[in-house]
Amino acid sequence: MKLRRREFLHLAAVGVTLASASRHVWAQAYPARPVRIIVGFPAEIAPDIVARVIGQALSERLGQQFVIENRPGAGSNLGAEIVVKAPPDGYTLLLAVSSGAINATLYSNLSFNFVRDTAPVAMIGPGPFVMVVNPKLPTKTVPEFIAYAKANPGKINMASQGNGLASHLMGELFKMMAGVNLVHVPYSGSFTADLLSGQVQVAFVPITNVIEYLKDARLRPLAVTTAKRAELLPGVPALSEFLPSYDATGWNGIGAPRGDALRNHRKAQPRDQRHCTGSRHEGAPYQLGRRAAVDDAWRIRKTHCR
Repeated sequence: MKLRRREFLHLAAVGVTLASASRHVWAQAYPARPVRIIVGFPAEIAPDIVARVIGQALSERLGQQFVIENRPGAGSNLGAEIVVKAPPDGYTLLLAVSSGAINATLYSNLSFNFVRDTAPVAMIGPGPFVMVVNPKLPTKTVPEFIAYAKANPGKINMASQGNGLASHLMGELFKMMAGVNLVHVPYSGSFTADLLSGQVQVAFVPITNVIEYLKDARLRPLAVTTAKRAELLPGVPALSEFLPSYDATGWNGIGAPRGDALRNHRKAQPRDQRHCTGSRHEGAPYQLGRRAAVDDAWRIRKTHCR
């Protein structure tokens, strides 16, 4: 809990170290103008924070502005649709998160296919979540919470960032495995204020969203949702220690519109300029620093280099 906020944001955004590119790749003309990164969520929550850290790093490295544009709505579908319909020229990118994959199965009437219509550009890394409660709730451990919830069915409010999003599904998985009845309260934006005030009592949230509130004890962490304990919160147990096989982790990446223009651009480049080494996941997850995020810029230059 001694990690500084800036270090933590870099840590959460980086996630996985990718291989560095050859020097000649950086000589490409892209980007010749500002690049938009569309975020399908409101400002000041985890996807927005990750996008701004990545955008700042890419702006510094590539000499052009990577502008973060928040387009919340429909569980991030609104932002994804904007990117899908944009010209596939590398100047409109998507901060892709796990909700994109979830929505592909949750919604039957979308005007696009997330898998078919978006091209993966770079993996930023996993997004660990933590189960937190308001300190007024008389529970300090997961077993205590389960016992309290069973004794008070339907009296504990569980907040989420919206129906079908990762925070909701992680809570539903917990309810099913623990056999408890929690009242789901979906929000269209941040629910942190209501969680701090006690209007909602429990939530499954990205660690990025609540690290400051955990440090000053305004929120109480009960468990992380990853299969094993997280390096960021080593003193907090994993839910799997109490509910065997519980394992739920979000992820963040960069996507782009898929289209013939991108494929033709790649084919037209000289072979030596199309060279890429692949994404070797070297080093431990959550390596501190921005270098891994900055080195991902070569993948954006090549837009899904093969």
